[in-house]
Amino acid sequence: MMGPLVIVSAAANLALVVLALAFLVVTWRVLAGPTLADRVLALDMLVAIAIGFIAVIAVKTGFTLYVDIAISLGLVGFLATVAFARFILSRGTPAPGAGEAALAGAGAASGKAAKAGKGGKKKQSGKQAKGRGEK
Repeated sequence: MMGPLVIVSAAANLALVVLALAFLVVTWRVLAGPTLADRVLALDMLVAIAIGFIAVIAVKTGFTLYVDIAISLGLVGFLATVAFARFILSRGTPAPGAGEAALAGAGAASGKAAKAGKGGKKKQSGKQAKGRGEK
């Protein structure tokens, strides 16, 4: 018959293996994420996985101070995620899937507008000038 300590030890070992696999997958997402938002989300998941590691180690060792460390890491991770989200919003990134083609098109359009504006002030038709009180 298996005692409770054996069951807890086996469950902790299994949890460590699952967390290690999750850590590898999420690390791949941080490195290969196509957008900055994917990377930020993956970093948030890394914080959650680290909290999981700390919690499992706390259960295995019986050292309850690790739980306080995990809570502190959770608060810091939350604040970091909020800061990254505000950074992404302030950057004004293009919509997902826009890619380089949309950026190149926007650059070409602004180039055309700049060329059109080089000719100086264009002469207005009489109708437009009267609308603004000009002659």
